[in-house]
Amino acid sequence: MTRTLFDDALQRGLRVPTSCRSTGRCRECVVEIHDGLEHLSPPTPVERFLRPPYRLACQAAVDDPDAEVSFSVLRRRLRIVAPEVDADPGPIDPVVRLVDGVVHYGDTPVEPLRGGVYGVAVDLGTTTVVLALVDLLDGRTLEVVALENPQRFGGSDVINRISYDEADGGGELRNAVRRALNRELGELYERQAIDRREVYEIVVVGNATMRDLFFGLDVAPIGQRPYKSISELELIAGQRESTVLTHLAHELGVRANPKARVWGGPLIASHVGADVAADLVAVGLDEPAPGIRMLVDVGTNTEVVLAGNGRILVTSCPAGPAFEGGSVTYGMQAAEGAIESVELDAGGDFVFRTIGDAPPLGLCGSGLIDLLAILGSAGRMTPKGVFTPRADFIDVDAEAGITFSRADGSALAQAKAANTVGQWILLRELGVDPGDVDHLYLAGGFASYVDARNAIDIGFLAPVPIDRIEKVGNASLRGARLLLLSAGARQRLAELIPQIEHVELEMTPDFFELFVDACQFKPLPDRLAGSGLRLRS
Repeated sequence: MTRTLFDDALQRGLRVPTSCRSTGRCRECVVEIHDGLEHLSPPTPVERFLRPPYRLACQAAVDDPDAEVSFSVLRRRLRIVAPEVDADPGPIDPVVRLVDGVVHYGDTPVEPLRGGVYGVAVDLGTTTVVLALVDLLDGRTLEVVALENPQRFGGSDVINRISYDEADGGGELRNAVRRALNRELGELYERQAIDRREVYEIVVVGNATMRDLFFGLDVAPIGQRPYKSISELELIAGQRESTVLTHLAHELGVRANPKARVWGGPLIASHVGADVAADLVAVGLDEPAPGIRMLVDVGTNTEVVLAGNGRILVTSCPAGPAFEGGSVTYGMQAAEGAIESVELDAGGDFVFRTIGDAPPLGLCGSGLIDLLAILGSAGRMTPKGVFTPRADFIDVDAEAGITFSRADGSALAQAKAANTVGQWILLRELGVDPGDVDHLYLAGGFASYVDARNAIDIGFLAPVPIDRIEKVGNASLRGARLLLLSAGARQRLAELIPQIEHVELEMTPDFFELFVDACQFKPLPDRLAGSGLRLRS
């Protein structure tokens, strides 16, 4: 009998998504092969959308009964970095309302009340998808679910996804994320004992590429100058009033009431998308306040927002996936078994903690930052990433075979440099020093667990005083939930976005010089004056 990787997964107790009884038609059981690719049967015609090392588990047969093939399922459940429930959601004014027993969308009647009135907030990240089920009558968040974005077979960053989508032409990336969302929604509705027809709105936020892929727009324009979504180009041309996208659920094939609206949040500019717009709402940057406020949303594309002196500046930093599990040999996302914190004991050995206290499988972002910081402070690595004494790699956990190499350090240096330069260029543009920042919001998945002092020590964060740094978790999801619950928040955001100034890092004359210097693992200066980063006159 033919043995497939799907059979192996079942034997190992791995949850592999499927809805076609292993015929290959649903294309949901994508796995990433880590070792043993040579022992698998050739790809079948239904796998033509995949490139090595990705296969469909139900189609990949093992040719040798004794062969070992190492693989992982793309859609792993991840650690949730947003609160599952809200103790006090506060006042709400959702677009979906109940009027005399009839559900309305704004002023438009939808249908008589069936039972409950629910909505779903979705943060569609390049690496992670997080969704929250919300009661639109009282504002309570009933449940939050997080999983890996199943589009990873198309590349680890937005540029690769754009190239893949352009070459594919079959909408595989769009279909993959919609299938994943529908499966999670179906299971979520079952756990909460609600009917999908009780769900009347879904708010989707994400960067421009992720949002547009979900809605089925051509994303090619985002990958070429001027790097703008079709919706943004149409707005500039006067062909639309907003970059907001709205469709009926049945038009997108999303599991909800067929008359439900799927509302794609507005973009800010270029790669600064609806996820950052949601961030602004989540931390209150959509409303004026005194002082200098900064937001750093760390991810595959890190976004930086700086507000003060009557201006709001934003930029997108192409950090890449290194701190989210990509490009690092034993890098991984924040799932069970990931090393999330690292220290040195008195004997100079590594002491670490893993998520779920499980046996170590690799290092997630917070663990990587700790590792870089302690290697530097202990004199075991120079600011340029050279190990002392010289070596190609360092054993982090010899028993588990987890190492950290110079190549890993180089990938992290470039990711860190992109984040760093974005922060510094905005500070310079506004004419302020890090010490002038009154409040720094640190957002994003692994950022919730980052040791801020270690992040500053390696230059990952500008040296804002520690007591002014606040970790705000998945601010994009929180903002999406607020947009789901507040028509007023949507209006404030619509009025704010035209006032925001977008700074293109690559157009800054000294960007390359700043980037090269920022590749070193060392703290940045406290002041711009004398640091080589000249203030504008």
